[in-house]
Amino acid sequence: MPTARLANSVLGSFRASSFRPALWRQRCLYHSYEYSQPAPFPPAESAILSSAIAHVPNYGFTLDALKLGARDAGYLDVSTNLLPRGVFDLVNYHLVMQRLALKDSVQFPAEGGQGNGKKLGIGAKVRTLTLSRLRANEPIIHRWQEALAIMAQPSYISPSLAELAKLADEIWFLAGDTSVDTSWYTKRASLSTIYSATEVFMTQDKSKNFAETEQFLDARLEEVTKVGGFLQAFGEWADFTGHSAVNVLRSKGLRI
Repeated sequence: MPTARLANSVLGSFRASSFRPALWRQRCLYHSYEYSQPAPFPPAESAILSSAIAHVPNYGFTLDALKLGARDAGYLDVSTNLLPRGVFDLVNYHLVMQRLALKDSVQFPAEGGQGNGKKLGIGAKVRTLTLSRLRANEPIIHRWQEALAIMAQPSYISPSLAELAKLADEIWFLAGDTSVDTSWYTKRASLSTIYSATEVFMTQDKSKNFAETEQFLDARLEEVTKVGGFLQAFGEWADFTGHSAVNVLRSKGLRI
């Protein structure tokens, strides 16, 4: 089952035996608003992909969606050859654009501001940002298992994990994390594990407004607070997080 295979790949990738700090070896190299950045995609690719993503709800992450996107953007069907990775480029476009959108979709009061609202701690901000990113999948959640299956293909696991690492880094950055010690890595690796497990859970969630997905996320984040401090070795913590998430996913009927 492709979804289960990707879940195992993602959850397993952050255990001590396979964890590679190289995913974040250039720490904070890219953040969505810290510096002026070039467009993430060339103009022609961006035009095709931005049009194609609108067809995903009806056609899925397929070549048909890409061809329709090319036509909508004023290109011939053959123009999809500009996308060397085919439908994975469409999946990746969604991942990248939703990560970049976080800085605008979630706004926190400035420190020392005049508002009377309760200021959120970093942990609460991480939760808010993570939930916001998950909810960005709602319009295409019925197609997201297709995306997971594509990302689970051997050629695309590495770039998928790299983008997941960027998302975790972006969330911690936007939440105001300023750590410079080894916790910098463990925070991002554990959030990557939690996010990916919650995303898989969401594809199975039939509750109103994805209430069970939100509960699943809260439970995993609570484990970080309650258990993470007692598991000093990163491998122990990653194994605990991964096994806990997998057990809940299995209880939902997902074959992992």
